[in-house]
Amino acid sequence: MSSADIKDDEQHAKLQEISTSRKECTSCEQNNVDDITEGITSLAVLDDVTACASCGKEGKDSDMNTCNKCKMVKYCNAACKKKHRSRHKKACQKRVAELHEEALFKEHPPLDDCPICFIPMLPCRTDPVSQFQPCCGKIVCIGCNFGIKSGEGKDLCAFCRLPPPKDRDEELKKIKNLMDKGNGEAFNMLGGFYDNGSCGLRRDWKKAAELYLKGGELGCYSAYKNLAGCYHNGEGVELDKKKAKYYWELAAISGCVEARYELGSVEGKAGNNHRGLKHMEIAARAGYKPALDTVERGFKCGLVSKKAYEHALRGYHEQRSLMKSDARNKAAAAYKDGRMRTLIDNGLKLPASY
Repeated sequence: MSSADIKDDEQHAKLQEISTSRKECTSCEQNNVDDITEGITSLAVLDDVTACASCGKEGKDSDMNTCNKCKMVKYCNAACKKKHRSRHKKACQKRVAELHEEALFKEHPPLDDCPICFIPMLPCRTDPVSQFQPCCGKIVCIGCNFGIKSGEGKDLCAFCRLPPPKDRDEELKKIKNLMDKGNGEAFNMLGGFYDNGSCGLRRDWKKAAELYLKGGELGCYSAYKNLAGCYHNGEGVELDKKKAKYYWELAAISGCVEARYELGSVEGKAGNNHRGLKHMEIAARAGYKPALDTVERGFKCGLVSKKAYEHALRGYHEQRSLMKSDARNKAAAAYKDGRMRTLIDNGLKLPASY
């Protein structure tokens, strides 16, 4: 064997020794990569496994039956869910109440945009900036509506460009066609007709309450607000202040500033000033002037902090600036001097809640 071969064998032996020593090293991260990977994999598997709250049996999270109300616990089947119901009821109700409070006092959801000018609008009785169109089922801002009513297309819908209903019967027919298509606003509008005894219909508060409920279930938060008024006044339904508050809360969560204002008033009258003013602050930041006025009075009385009042005032002005347009300013001016009322009487229909 040559000296070169001996030298190569010695170098190879040293490399093996170094390699062996590195494998045996427990402090080097490079030697623990496999162990770490296996640990992560095992954790991922564990995360996908959930134990039944009733019998303790483990199963895949996607295959488990979750509690429909609190979403906290899971069950392997419906039988276990039913068996565990009595033990879980108290914790479930507590969590449901917490979730309801979280949803109730979230910041006001974004306002609906006009489908024509795409500018946010705040549809409410004290600030009439939108109208429901019974021909197409769209809610159009008063600026776009005023633009077409005062121009060449005064006899056409601002959105679909169809002529307005010729009489009450045709208007009711169009509204009922929208109802057949699941339009919640149409249910709310017809409910308003029965509520007020308008559009040639006899006043029927019970029928109005039924229509408001259906409209709310179909996504019309104004219908829930009107239904709350029915329960609050005992019109068409049995007088029930708790149900009135419940439906005002549903409407407020969905985005109805008027309902939130009513909630603030109810809480204030009950002595819950903190909750009442909290509702008012949220409604004010959404651009609702009566709520801002209430917050201002609370600030002057020392019930609202300077920081909270500034936050509400700044939010109010920011939201109102988003809703401004030249067309709406012209329509508002016409509404004040009576010209808009003339246009309304000649075919521009306001919602029954106005």
